[in-house]
Amino acid sequence: MFERISMIGLGYIGLPTAALFAAHGNRVIGVDVTPHVVDTINAGKIHIVEPELDGIVHKAVADGMLHATLEAEPADAFIIAVPTPFKGDYQPDLSYIQSAANMIAPVLKKGNLVILESTSPIGATQQMAEWLAEARPDLSFPQSAGDDADIQVAHCPERVLPGHVVRELVENDRIIGGMSAKATEMATAMYKLVVQGDCIATDAKTAEMCKLVENSSRDVQIAFANELSIICDKFDINVWELISLANRHPRVNILQPGAGVGGHCIAVDPWFIVASAPEEAKLIHAARLGNDAKPDWVLAKGKSAVMDVLSDNPSRSMSDIKVACLGLAFKPDIDDLRESPALEITRNFGEVGCQVLAVEPNIDALPAKLDGLPITLTPLDQALEEADVICVLVKHSAFEDLHKILPEGTALVDVVGL
Repeated sequence: MFERISMIGLGYIGLPTAALFAAHGNRVIGVDVTPHVVDTINAGKIHIVEPELDGIVHKAVADGMLHATLEAEPADAFIIAVPTPFKGDYQPDLSYIQSAANMIAPVLKKGNLVILESTSPIGATQQMAEWLAEARPDLSFPQSAGDDADIQVAHCPERVLPGHVVRELVENDRIIGGMSAKATEMATAMYKLVVQGDCIATDAKTAEMCKLVENSSRDVQIAFANELSIICDKFDINVWELISLANRHPRVNILQPGAGVGGHCIAVDPWFIVASAPEEAKLIHAARLGNDAKPDWVLAKGKSAVMDVLSDNPSRSMSDIKVACLGLAFKPDIDDLRESPALEITRNFGEVGCQVLAVEPNIDALPAKLDGLPITLTPLDQALEEADVICVLVKHSAFEDLHKILPEGTALVDVVGL
């Protein structure tokens, strides 16, 4: 049934998914709009950091089971895994999904399955199906023909953890939300080619909401931990010790505070619920605002440490002060900078006027948004030697022995509990 599978979008979700389908004996066409991505994959290499993925991609390409292109090609199933950011007013931006729909529409044929994996606001799968129907009036779709449609459409949200994607794509349960019973059946059969976890059937809107709820739940819990860290700082209480003690209660499980919340999911998805139900989503909205405010608090702590250094050294100016920002990624041990609070804090330090030593062991060059600022990508040992103030923003494993090697007298702002 699925001799050729097309993956639209070869990023942090699309490439591992494409590679695993290929590794399980399915011919996979990977489609991306970035020539560098396509060329890298066709060379048997990867453009992202994800454990185990490089070997899988290399073998899949070498075996002829995976190739990447800039244009859509005919296939039996199409999986769309493109970004779904929000606009400046926190409204969902579905333009990437619309572009993907327009890309695959010309090559659709009767019997095809189209799956939207992109985390989406409620109704996005229906909207995608409408865009496809407009582009291909010669074909029928489930919104009008149900099980008898020429093209079946479903939503199956990704639910993997960066750094563990290869394993979790296989082991995790999947939520399959078809726009018809036939779509759910077809999508389940396709995912079962790879997935060892359960494939659980529902409708498209419930599948969309399920992913939003999963990430909003995490966001609310993290907001509690972040708020707790601010309260504990006021009273000079070690928040990590406090959480460890509180979590010894059999029905308490407080998460860990940090510099804020980042990434393409937890920092974005709750806004989709808020945008759809602004009057009802009060707690979700409050948590989002609280987590978005945490980087400002971290920056204020760092600025206070800088001012202390200046106070102790009246002959020095702000431009003489060096601040080491340890970590730019949105979570430990990955290279993903999307919506990263650590990246924003680092940028803001650069705007203050001090010299910023950015330490991020998972990247080779600073992102463009830091251009023009006094920020340099610096090895950890050099940053520790030169910095007046050290801000630990991400709990990378490379930093775990920091307290053993921290130069005496260096001001430390640790917001991740090393």
